Amino acid sequence: MKKLHLIRHAKSSWDHPGLGDKERPLNKRGLKATEIMAPAILEAGCSFDAVFTSPAIRARTTIENIAAHLPDEYITPQIDDALYTFGSANLLNFCRTLGDDMADVVIVGHNPAITDLTNRLSGSVILNVPTCAYVQMEFDGPWAELDTGTARLIKFLTPKMVAHK
Repeated sequence: MKKLHLIRHAKSSWDHPGLGDKERPLNKRGLKATEIMAPAILEAGCSFDAVFTSPAIRARTTIENIAAHLPDEYITPQIDDALYTFGSANLLNFCRTLGDDMADVVIVGHNPAITDLTNRLSGSVILNVPTCAYVQMEFDGPWAELDTGTARLIKFLTPKMVAHK
């Protein structure tokens, strides 16, 4: 059994129009969302054994802040340029190259890739995975065989859902 954990980066700031897309930081709302979501993601059963993140500052800061709010967890994200993508096909291709020694994989990335991949793999109809939301899916078989309809949606958490508990 494999588990794929997807985290969309938290809300980013547009206060510095001169910054390139990869350099945009999180805004205050995004920072607060990482604090709210960290314990909920852990409680949902997320294993942080293998964590991969987009090189974008907003994605890296998202997982770094989640880690900061889970001091008992050892979270060491690996930055991978392939995760700076907005297309689900690219994200799926990344997943298919993962080693089968990894049973749980966390990917921190971008929309629409996160939403589209969730729907494609699980057959779900989620209109939007919002910023700092968490998706957990499971499937049987090797990563190379991950494909349309092969996964089951186990958890879907958003900052608004968690804040209203």
